[in-house]
Amino acid sequence: MQQIQVFFENNLTSLHMPTIRTTDIVEILIIAFLIYHIMVWARNTRLWSLLRGVIVIAVFIVLAALFNMTTILWIVEKVFSIAVIAIVVILQPELRKALEQLGQKNYFAGVLNLGENRGAGRFSDKTINEISRACVEMAKVRTGALIVIEQNNSLSEFERTGIDVDAVISSQLLINIFEHNTPLHDGAVIVRGDRITSATCYLPLSDNMDIGKELGTRHRAGVGVSEVTDSLTIIVSEETGKISVAYGGQLERAVDSERLKERLKVIQDKPTEEKRHIGIVNKRRKNEAKK
Repeated sequence: MQQIQVFFENNLTSLHMPTIRTTDIVEILIIAFLIYHIMVWARNTRLWSLLRGVIVIAVFIVLAALFNMTTILWIVEKVFSIAVIAIVVILQPELRKALEQLGQKNYFAGVLNLGENRGAGRFSDKTINEISRACVEMAKVRTGALIVIEQNNSLSEFERTGIDVDAVISSQLLINIFEHNTPLHDGAVIVRGDRITSATCYLPLSDNMDIGKELGTRHRAGVGVSEVTDSLTIIVSEETGKISVAYGGQLERAVDSERLKERLKVIQDKPTEEKRHIGIVNKRRKNEAKK
């Protein structure tokens, strides 16, 4: 026992046990959070395939180091800096998209929007009804349509690709714009507030491989603009006459009039008091209907 005690005293006293602080735990959690989200992001991009290739190369370099292959190690050392730059160039679209998605998070929305008057919401209930009515009417006759509704991220760069309209939204105007063989029917309409700002706008196409092959350019454009901005896009299919909604890179298909209104009300951004008032009124109506 004395020998064991002497052994521990001689060996453990030289060990340095770091003191764990609260900030160290927070730092570990933050790093773990970042690594997790980077891996989730990489899983849906070309970076995932690239990482597998990098792992194979790393294993080869480790073997070269173990067997002291000096020539290979010298080549790796000289090529490493160039390889990092090449990876950044190859993944430029994915890195840009990741930074855009990070910028869309409204971390400081309450601070940055203090001077804005949003008491009436982004758009009125009349606008919701007009857009919904137009989409339903166009779906009945299979008139293709693409309507992009702006939120916090500006759509000015897409507006510049189209023709200025600057008109109050009405179902008749939307139907007339997307009517076949009219000058403005091709491309997207951009909506800001209660007004149509521009028509025949070009949108970026999504490269998401999960989108069905049966869906055409109109649906890919709707999903594409929702991936790079926080806008909500309404797509009316010319082939099937079905209404779809794209938001946050996700596509909801076969939407009816009521569901479309619900999606629009979510981004309407009315004050909490007004939402509470609407809920009370709807509850009263249900109680009166039961009586």
